[in-house]
Amino acid sequence: MIGAGPAGLAAALAAAARGIRVTVIDSGTEAGGQFYRRPAAEFGARRPQALHHQWRTWERLRDALARQVRLGLITHLTDHHVWLVERQSGSPTVHALRGPLQEEPVTVRADALVLATGGYEKVLPFPGWTLPGVVTAGGAQAMLKGGLVLPGRVAVVAGTGPLLLPVAAGLAAAGAEVAALVDSAVPKHFLRHGGRFAAHPAKLLEGARYAAELARHRIRVAAHHTVTAAHGEDRLEFVTVAALDADGRVRPGTERRIPCDTLAVGHGLLPHTDLAETLGCRLDGTRVHVDDEQRTDVPGVWAAGEITGIGGAALSLAEGHIAGRSVAARLRGREPDRGEWSPAARSRDTARDFATLLDAVYAPPAHWAELITDDTVVCRCEEVTGGAVRAAVGLGAGDLRTVKLLTRAGMGWCQGRMCAPAVAGLTGCRLEPSRRPFARPVPLGVLAQDPDHPSASEPKGRLDTDTGAPEANRAPSKGDTP
Repeated sequence: MIGAGPAGLAAALAAAARGIRVTVIDSGTEAGGQFYRRPAAEFGARRPQALHHQWRTWERLRDALARQVRLGLITHLTDHHVWLVERQSGSPTVHALRGPLQEEPVTVRADALVLATGGYEKVLPFPGWTLPGVVTAGGAQAMLKGGLVLPGRVAVVAGTGPLLLPVAAGLAAAGAEVAALVDSAVPKHFLRHGGRFAAHPAKLLEGARYAAELARHRIRVAAHHTVTAAHGEDRLEFVTVAALDADGRVRPGTERRIPCDTLAVGHGLLPHTDLAETLGCRLDGTRVHVDDEQRTDVPGVWAAGEITGIGGAALSLAEGHIAGRSVAARLRGREPDRGEWSPAARSRDTARDFATLLDAVYAPPAHWAELITDDTVVCRCEEVTGGAVRAAVGLGAGDLRTVKLLTRAGMGWCQGRMCAPAVAGLTGCRLEPSRRPFARPVPLGVLAQDPDHPSASEPKGRLDTDTGAPEANRAPSKGDTP
């Protein structure tokens, strides 16, 4: 399993409960992923559950993981950063870098692989978005959950999507003044889908609780509005907010300024598909295609959670559980008993329906790219401006790759993960993942190792996680090489 968020944990526990030895590889120092992010024990947080609304679910996952680790059925490799997954002799092989400096190579070989790599935030630039004090909505939440740190004293939460509600409520509960919640969503779109929302009473109750929190903290909600610019000299001082018309354009004369030292802005998430792309898994748009067992079209590879489409923790848990059961059955040469996972399948279908519903009502303004001025930085890594991208389009560039070749947008450290949505918006092309050889930067020394050299092929530096290998689940010692 790659990833120890809701999907990865659910898959690992489902497989281990059926006698399959599992290795969970995760870049985090603790299990839980982004959704169950918690402050380090050294902080001495007295009530970490105060920042979560599914804490009991996390406790069950945590306790079950600890139990299976003690039994030897699960090995949890923390602080391992996967940079490549490939198929060798028909089996998935995972290459990772271990430790905070990510210089210790580790190889894991298995009979089956579950990709549960989650998602990452979609970033849409606007004038002033690079000022200190402007953070993503998820970044603000991560600072609060993981570091017990407020990004500022006076905040504006803006963008679109359900994440804005817990972010605004969490910041206010932690002591920040939330000057406004600015959401580009159209209120009447919620009414239009009222019947479908009524089919999800638990989610409606969750939303009502957040609405009550916003009211209790007297947070102003500006619906069908957007932030057009952030302003300040050395750091953020205020933002300009404006109403949107029916076409999603700024309505002239509605602009107003809101003083703040923090802007937490988010426009949803994108599936993290780098490893799936490297393996050659089929993609449906930006997400990995899977069947009803969560299998990809690559033999021996499953996918679960946000990688198959953004849908939240409940969907991730259901997909992970189904994937783990399927892996266990397939490794033992049996057809899965679909009757056994029918509750998880129902949960999956319900959660997918709700996710589709949210996609219908939450979307960035249709003409958001018009707010990007020619001097607005679009690609921060390479400092490429909106004007440079538009100039490339004028030269005939009509796709991300051509713009990249003409401007260097997407050639930096993040390899286009952050700037691709903006470049696609300015170019007028579809946002499509680009297949990369590696999922993250890797030292040249690791790439230069000769795979035929004895020190590189010794079994001591790898994990053979097939169901019968004598070295299954033995963590490599420090200094081992693949």
